[in-house]
Amino acid sequence: MTKIKFIEASGKEHEVEAQEGQSVMQAALNNLVPGIVAECGGFASCATCHGYVDEAWRTKLPPPDAAEEAMIECAFHVQPSSRLTCQLKVTPTLDGMVVRLPVSQTGE
Repeated sequence: MTKIKFIEASGKEHEVEAQEGQSVMQAALNNLVPGIVAECGGFASCATCHGYVDEAWRTKLPPPDAAEEAMIECAFHVQPSSRLTCQLKVTPTLDGMVVRLPVSQTGE
């Protein structure tokens, strides 16, 4: 299994095991990671699975497609490392990837 670390805006960490082929968002949902709401169910139409992919992992991911880029533009607290986790497929090369969650998804 591929391990992915999610870090909430507060700094609290959640390391989860993800199955190859599933989305990074689904791995978070399966492990009850707070801050990944996934209102649209993974169809890149809500940005409630927005996360910041750490620099070391960005080159290991395919670039966002037009739909993902358009939705990221609608998200809060966008940074150059912003991605929709529903659009990121888990592969063995992502083992150890770190995804930070924006303050806008803290639920507070």
